[in-house]
Amino acid sequence: MSSSTMGRRDFLRHAAMAAAVASAMGSMTATAAEGGALKKALQIGMLPKELSGADKFKLAKACGFEGIEGEPMGDLDAAKKLGELAKAAGTPIHSICHGGWDAPMSDANPDVIAKGTAKIETTLRAAKAMGAEVVLLVPAVVNDKVSYDAAYERSQANIKKILPLAEELKVVIAVENVWNKFLLSPLEFARYVDEFQNPWLRAYFDVGNVVVYGWPEQWIRILGKRIARVHLKDFKRDSMKWPNLREGDVNWPEVRKAFAEVGYTSYVTPELAGGDEKYLKDLSERIDKIEAGQ
Repeated sequence: MSSSTMGRRDFLRHAAMAAAVASAMGSMTATAAEGGALKKALQIGMLPKELSGADKFKLAKACGFEGIEGEPMGDLDAAKKLGELAKAAGTPIHSICHGGWDAPMSDANPDVIAKGTAKIETTLRAAKAMGAEVVLLVPAVVNDKVSYDAAYERSQANIKKILPLAEELKVVIAVENVWNKFLLSPLEFARYVDEFQNPWLRAYFDVGNVVVYGWPEQWIRILGKRIARVHLKDFKRDSMKWPNLREGDVNWPEVRKAFAEVGYTSYVTPELAGGDEKYLKDLSERIDKIEAGQ
């Protein structure tokens, strides 16, 4: 078989997969011209812990939120019930914040990789049960024992082995930029995602995490359609602290403009401390101002 034939087959395969993702995820790929409004969500852990699941979702809805970011669950029946409660309240679980720090896909130890893989696979199945479209994954951790190049190569190789399950379940694995000494520029982040050549691997962009060494609006414009979901945080460079939204150094009007330019219209989820109804309504209003370009 000629290389040109192989190239054409690969192209057609990836084109078909991309079409499947677009169909399955709908609003995630909508353009600004088709509406443009961002969807407000909350992490489930930000809601009062004393409330039942149903009451948590009702409170989120009453505060103006449209979705929930869930947590990993091993009990798939419980995950399904939680997803049903969230959907009934009008705040469907749109993603799961899996993490991955405890057993990173960049580790040299095969036992750590096996542990991490099993956890991600369980979270993918929980996401399917909940009705979530995305699982957030910290792709690698660079430290004095794991070099940057090794983390890059190992994490890609190990995540690739999990992608067939993600495709089967129709759940995107979205790798996030965090303070893990990895993916330190938007160009590299885009390259890392592109090298998978798989539409079930995308980016989970955290606005606040890049402020210490960059400008979020630049990252958004470079990552573009690779972005599957967004975390909202603000950051103060001088004090190295995380203030409330619109109280730090993020240029929110430019960030909002950048999201509009790349056609991002899906969920934005603040990753902040939780609180009571008054606090959550204030947070909702802050996101409304961001949405309005303020």
